[in-house]
Amino acid sequence: MGEGLSRSLPGPQEHAGAVLVLDTNIVLDLLVFQDPATRRLHGDLACAAALWITTHAMRAEFERVLGYPKIDARLRTQGLTATRLLAHFDALSRIREVPDRAAVRCSDRDDQIFVDLVVAHGACLLSKDQALLRLRRSLSAAGASVRAEHG
Repeated sequence: MGEGLSRSLPGPQEHAGAVLVLDTNIVLDLLVFQDPATRRLHGDLACAAALWITTHAMRAEFERVLGYPKIDARLRTQGLTATRLLAHFDALSRIREVPDRAAVRCSDRDDQIFVDLVVAHGACLLSKDQALLRLRRSLSAAGASVRAEHG
């Protein structure tokens, strides 16, 4: 679903608002936990004031995390399903091709996919992960950024 939509929507360079990459914990806050701190972010994504770009691998990671026992239990108590959350993910985000590996390196290899995407698109990464937040200077020098807040 996301890939087809991405063709009809503006690319990051043509988007007037912020171009964002969300790490998995921020996606959980946004879609599963409905953290009040993500309300503005959700609104910006829903009305296209911000563009959330992602990759198939990032979506697959979110899908995998939805199956974790604690997350699954939370979904059941909220009456949510993984299918419904993945549809919401697809509606709010735009799939991009996996970019080449960035010169900026993350100490956590699993997080490198976020760094690569944010650098390739000159985007802003929203994260609470310390390994990613420590890259502020390097990302800035590469024309990208990272923020701890939700937007």
